[in-house]
Amino acid sequence: MRLTTKGRFAVTAMLDLALNEVDRPVTLAGISERQDISLSYLEQLFSRLRRGGLVKRVRGPGGGYRIAKDLQAISVSDIITAVDEQIDATQCGGQENCRGDEHRCMTHDLWTSLNGKILEYLSGVSLAELVASQRDGKKIVIPEPKRRERPAQAIAA
Repeated sequence: MRLTTKGRFAVTAMLDLALNEVDRPVTLAGISERQDISLSYLEQLFSRLRRGGLVKRVRGPGGGYRIAKDLQAISVSDIITAVDEQIDATQCGGQENCRGDEHRCMTHDLWTSLNGKILEYLSGVSLAELVASQRDGKKIVIPEPKRRERPAQAIAA
């Protein structure tokens, strides 16, 4: 799986921003201190989040960042995508040259399907849900996957 610290830190920083943006903008220095993320790294992430339309910058004394949209309208996948993070379980990055040559591996479709499931899940989790789970101290409920019945093994006599 190729979800790196960039995507994880972006989601963490957005959640921190949403939790702390009560009546004033939140500084990156504050997020950096609370989350133990480098300030220069946060500056890079927030530049991308701003270009993605997820945050807006407030300049001047008391400035910082604010969430640019309704929390319910921002999904975890929106945040990850905004920082140019790819969610990819394939070995080839979707290029279909999994074996290092011009051929797909036998399990390429399996991993591509997993990518879709992960993206579907992350698209269904909003920043509002993350905020609520932090405030209520509840875990985000992950629905159980549907299990397929396996055919019974034939017993040899």
